[in-house]
Amino acid sequence: MLEKLQALEDKYNELSEKLSDQNVISDPAAYRKYAKAHADLTEIVQAYQQYKTVLQEIADSKAMLEDDLDKEMEELVREELDRLKEEKESLETRLKILLLPKDPNDEKNVIFEIRAGTGGEEAALFAGDLYRMYSRYAERMRWKVEVMSASPTDIGGFKEIIFLVEGKGAYSRLKYESGVHRVQRIPTTESGGRIHTSTSTVAVLPEAEEVDVEINPNDLQIDVFRSSGPGGQSVNTTDSAVRVTHLPTGMVVTCQDEKSQLKNKEKAIKILRARLLNQMQEKQRAEIAESRKSQIGTGDRSERIRTYNFPQGRVTDHRIGLTLYKLDAILDGDLDEIIETLITTDQAEQLKQVE
Repeated sequence: MLEKLQALEDKYNELSEKLSDQNVISDPAAYRKYAKAHADLTEIVQAYQQYKTVLQEIADSKAMLEDDLDKEMEELVREELDRLKEEKESLETRLKILLLPKDPNDEKNVIFEIRAGTGGEEAALFAGDLYRMYSRYAERMRWKVEVMSASPTDIGGFKEIIFLVEGKGAYSRLKYESGVHRVQRIPTTESGGRIHTSTSTVAVLPEAEEVDVEINPNDLQIDVFRSSGPGGQSVNTTDSAVRVTHLPTGMVVTCQDEKSQLKNKEKAIKILRARLLNQMQEKQRAEIAESRKSQIGTGDRSERIRTYNFPQGRVTDHRIGLTLYKLDAILDGDLDEIIETLITTDQAEQLKQVE
């Protein structure tokens, strides 16, 4: 581990020199490339430098104990040595986590697909609750949310809603949300006060760039038609809605939220590209899963991952056994505690695989 860390520090120092080179400064593309590589290494190199400082302080403290110290001074040095040993262990764990292979999608934007599952109108209302929850979390993180496609219901829910979340590290924090979300509550239409169980399915896809997935225009069938709203109500009188079919896979994406046919087509292809990238990565994950079985799923949409129980005011994440009694706050976007626990658990699982 130390050899790897020293090599990273050497690389970091080399990049620092390049960034002060006048030839690099005068070449914006080269400067951006080196600046990004330098920034990517900053956190781990700073932690390694802190770790080396602690090792030196431990050596110094041990050397002091070999001297003829009075009792009070010896106690102080031993206390400091205990503190330094704890800090050393903590830094070692942090460095191991920082050395874990990075998910290449972590810095990407995210395309969310939320679909009402079992439970009829109640499931559609719950899909709306989930959309608002993620939108409010994005607000807290100062990320941007853009609806790509939506099929609203008459009473305020969604049969399906697809939206883009743009922001630094969006996928790294939201990738654990894929799966079946279950709600238990008494619907307003329920006169007997019985609790109903409904579900909505969430898929979290990293936004794919053209370099990630190349789509041959000849593989696309594009149909245009007139947009319509809930209950068949006409939204506009032009053929602006777009249906894109990817012929090799049979994937179909429909967008009709924009008044512009061109914008609807662009959004549909963006969703299609993300789905194709996800399909490729799911195949890779399936191959890797045989050798590494993680507790935390990031792709299986059929896995029941979380229950939102309204009568008890609780949210339970079944993958990590975490139950929180702050349902209202969570639905208002207070997701950090759940997300941080998911990230920590996933990192611990990965560390087990490399130890």
